[in-house]
Amino acid sequence: MVTTARERARAELTAEITDSARRQLAEVGAAALSLRAVARELGMASSAVYRYFPSRDDLLTRLIIDGYDDLGAAAEAADAPDAPPLERWLAVCRGVRTWARAHPHEYALLFGSPVPGYQAPEDTVAAASRVGVVLGRILGDAARAGALPPAGDERDAALVSDDAVAVLGGEHPSLDDAVRLRALLAWSSLYGAISFELFGHFVGSVEDGDRFFDRAMTELARMIGF
Repeated sequence: MVTTARERARAELTAEITDSARRQLAEVGAAALSLRAVARELGMASSAVYRYFPSRDDLLTRLIIDGYDDLGAAAEAADAPDAPPLERWLAVCRGVRTWARAHPHEYALLFGSPVPGYQAPEDTVAAASRVGVVLGRILGDAARAGALPPAGDERDAALVSDDAVAVLGGEHPSLDDAVRLRALLAWSSLYGAISFELFGHFVGSVEDGDRFFDRAMTELARMIGF
């Protein structure tokens, strides 16, 4: 929690730096992000910006974590735990798509082409998992409510990691690796559908993007077993 005047000033300047960096994302893309350009826009010396972000990669990491956190918050806000699993799934998927369409440059940073020379650190993992945690909670709640058929596949850690098991509903008789595999496929397909839409790959193939998206997400939910 920010309490002192110095901490408030630092938080405000950090926010100004990241806001400037987001504008650069929209103008030149992540690969061309420059601390010197941020400093010029803010009327600061480059050395001052480096006190907040020692390198371009540190600034990229901050933007990536902020993006994942904003996207995760949108997914969490869209979920309605008292609704049936299919309705919850569709609501969360719509929430993710709505965020992506409102923040296309941030979405491209998260799910577009890798930035040359940048390797995301472990710090990004928790934020990147937030949407998956919401979808996994829906899966786990459906299993515990008896809304999924019994499962029977034996555990295959080479197919689905233990970390993925924890995210995708945990342990339950109705959750085996076949169900988790379908859930992972549906999770990745959500991003695939959004990416195709944002990056123009549905042009000439899809007439009504809203109808297509809802139908596609419904089919994915049925594939999982909702």
